[in-house]
Amino acid sequence: MNKTIVSLAILISIPLTPAAPSGAQNVSVGKGGYTTTAPKGMKLPPRRIYRTDSMKGKPQTTDWSSSLLWEQYSSNHFPHPLAVRAVKEGLRVSYPGASINTVAKHIMAGLQNELVLGHSQADEFENASVDSEGDWSVSVLMASGDRAMRLSYGHGLPFVYAVFTGGGAKISFDGNVKIWSGDAKTPTLAVTTRGRHYGLFGPAGSTWSGLDGRKFVNKNGSKSYFSLAILPDAKPETLKLFERYAHNHVTNTTVNWRYRQSTSSVETTFTLKTKAHQGRADGTLLALYPHQWTATNHKLLDIGYTSVRGPMKLAAGSSFTTSMRFPGVLPALPDKGSYDRKRLIGYLTDAAARPFKKAPDTYWGGKTLGVISSMIPIARQLGQADTAAALQKELKSRLEKWFTAPTGGDKTERYFYYDKLWGTMIGQRPSYGSAGSLNDHHFHYGYFIRAAAEIARTDKAWAADKAWGGMVKLLIRDIASPNRKDPLFPWLRCFDPYAGHSWASGNAKFGDGNNQESSSEAMNAWTGLILWGQATGDREIRDLGIYLYTNELAAINAYWFDVDDRFFPKKYTQSCAALIWGGKADYATWFSAEPEHIHGIIMLPIQSGSLYLGLYPKYVRRNLQHMASVRQSKKWKHWRDTLWMYEALHDGDKAMARFEAGVKSIPLHARPNTYHWIGNLQALGQVDRTVTADCPTAIAFSRNGKRTHVAWNMTEKEITVRFSDGVSADVKPNQYATKP
Repeated sequence: MNKTIVSLAILISIPLTPAAPSGAQNVSVGKGGYTTTAPKGMKLPPRRIYRTDSMKGKPQTTDWSSSLLWEQYSSNHFPHPLAVRAVKEGLRVSYPGASINTVAKHIMAGLQNELVLGHSQADEFENASVDSEGDWSVSVLMASGDRAMRLSYGHGLPFVYAVFTGGGAKISFDGNVKIWSGDAKTPTLAVTTRGRHYGLFGPAGSTWSGLDGRKFVNKNGSKSYFSLAILPDAKPETLKLFERYAHNHVTNTTVNWRYRQSTSSVETTFTLKTKAHQGRADGTLLALYPHQWTATNHKLLDIGYTSVRGPMKLAAGSSFTTSMRFPGVLPALPDKGSYDRKRLIGYLTDAAARPFKKAPDTYWGGKTLGVISSMIPIARQLGQADTAAALQKELKSRLEKWFTAPTGGDKTERYFYYDKLWGTMIGQRPSYGSAGSLNDHHFHYGYFIRAAAEIARTDKAWAADKAWGGMVKLLIRDIASPNRKDPLFPWLRCFDPYAGHSWASGNAKFGDGNNQESSSEAMNAWTGLILWGQATGDREIRDLGIYLYTNELAAINAYWFDVDDRFFPKKYTQSCAALIWGGKADYATWFSAEPEHIHGIIMLPIQSGSLYLGLYPKYVRRNLQHMASVRQSKKWKHWRDTLWMYEALHDGDKAMARFEAGVKSIPLHARPNTYHWIGNLQALGQVDRTVTADCPTAIAFSRNGKRTHVAWNMTEKEITVRFSDGVSADVKPNQYATKP
């Protein structure tokens, strides 16, 4: 097959069932392993999952609809343009786009009280259970004895589809309702309630009762299907368009991607499978998010919706494709800075000699791994072989301890526990809900994967499956398994392919849906996948990382940063949003109201894959200016090293001046990476987003009109890297090359 193509149907080359002695509580994976016995005292996720026997595979946690699995019914969730919630009476449905409330620091949608789609012969249901999952859609079964309804809905779908047993549809409105098309004898009704326009589509030959009140009952005879849709307007031609597709129920949604290495582009194809209960229409109607409709050639209709993400544009069909440019990542910046190398060596040796934090949990322990892994290539560039070796030894030691199954003899042991019910690896010790709520796995484990990739860059034997690579791949599968039939993990746990970004909460049990704060830590994880795949020659993992990185980048630039100033409402006066929810965007964090924290949490950790933050240098300047206006000072109180490194993506000279004036205020372990990063960007200039390369570890920079092309070769053979502006570079094995 073409090695530049990867499909979600391809299985990453990892043993699916690591060998273990019969009845053993520990499972061996190469030189390491994990336990299947829960650590004493660990708060586990609930032992009941609300799913039917029809649902295959491990439960899809950390998704937009995950609260369905955790709760008897559900919390609010947001398959835009709709907002829904499973309640005892059925499915509460609303269109939040009509009442988005924007203030200076918040963009809020929420779920309104508009209507409930229920069952004509059942007033209440025992629970809502997930019956099947598509890549961006879900099917839910609600039953009461022998009376049931199966509801299907998903991102971008203006319809909610229903199939009934023992009755038909009952629509209960919370307010007054006006019928503007149809009557009791027509299967289709168009109504307006609380300013929202809905189409109610009964099967052919069905009639209605209760139209003089607030409870409409569809008398469907022997036909069990029904659809409900939010209409963009109250025009007859719009109703006719929706009526054409109303009975083509979406039964599955599938995403596939292709990385075109020669053009450094990622093509993502979204495909819907439909079942026609009546009529001959092909496909359905679907609404595209801004990051999608700005990246597709698919024909868009001239109607759409308002959403908390910005305008959604309507399209018809059974599939569409987006094409996005992958900007490249580097394992490290090259040694091109005009900094004082003796001074940098001093920072490096001082930091290496100081003991690193021995954090007991996967998040803070992971962050220490990130600090060490960023120092190693700097030491190698400076010819400090002994320091590099010592740092790599420290990094290996820490990872190997985590990757070794527990013996039970040491209460301070660090290891991973596999929870079979939920299909997940949980590090001991967990933190921030990574165990009980399965939160933040890509944040935590991304540090482990990127650290392992740094070792793999120069030590292929350590990274082999029979050594420690098998455990690394298990963590990759935990956060982003691309195999829908993976027996151990759900498919792409943390990544939402239609929304284009990751989620952080494992259970999404919030009124505003799921959320993600630190988009930059998601990018840290995807950088780890890319570098691991490139270092080990595993193109499936590499291209998986490229797909995730490229799409998340598009979402970040649209929804966290709005780099083109196109999608934030005018009343939202901030330069970024640090917390993106299903139904909200906040200039806030979970832990602090300080402006440095609000801005910095979507920058850190500044690492070799963070150059995407500088693709729009003018935005970097605007973002920093806004932060200064909020702080009312250009002197930062917190996270100075992160903010100076971010500023260097726009102006290396200013960033270096700030570093020189304040270096003593930043932690000792942060100084080598900060000085090296700023010094190199001072010499290289800004990231040049107009140039790509046919190698994923290559990037061009521009300073005062002069370009510098940087390419890293992480293979054992010499390669030629070709840039899109015609420059090419021959790069020796395990080396980097720069060309003006």
